[in-house]
Amino acid sequence: MNINATLIGQTIAFFMFVWFCMKFVWPPLMAAMEERKSKIAEGLAAGERGKKEHELAEKRAKEVLQEARAEASDIINLANVRAGEMVEEAKSKAVEEAVKVKKGAEAEIEQEIASAREALRQQVSVLAVSAAEKIIKSEIDASKHQAIIDDISGKLGAV
Repeated sequence: MNINATLIGQTIAFFMFVWFCMKFVWPPLMAAMEERKSKIAEGLAAGERGKKEHELAEKRAKEVLQEARAEASDIINLANVRAGEMVEEAKSKAVEEAVKVKKGAEAEIEQEIASAREALRQQVSVLAVSAAEKIIKSEIDASKHQAIIDDISGKLGAV
């Protein structure tokens, strides 16, 4: 094998090309690759964080929904209790009103009975005097008449 100047020139040119690539081409390529690698890693990490945040948000949403359902249930129960209380209050007021009406009616009946008794006494006394006049066939003077009416009214009052 002959080593000639062309082979030596090609070897020197090859080493200079390698040195040039190592000095000027390789560092930017490595930096670009490193930058791309870090961006990919950041993207993956952001994806994982997003996934975890999504899971946390879903959990929180479920908790909030459960709290809202529990609160709604409490409000409904409270409304039902209040409705029951209102019904009981209305019933008690109705019973009280019925008692008042009944007492008023009883008082009115008592007054009617008293006035009917008094009217009956007056009519009975007039009839008694009238009957007594017919029996005696004579007129009784006014003072005797009033005394007889009072006596008969007293006897009727005892009845």
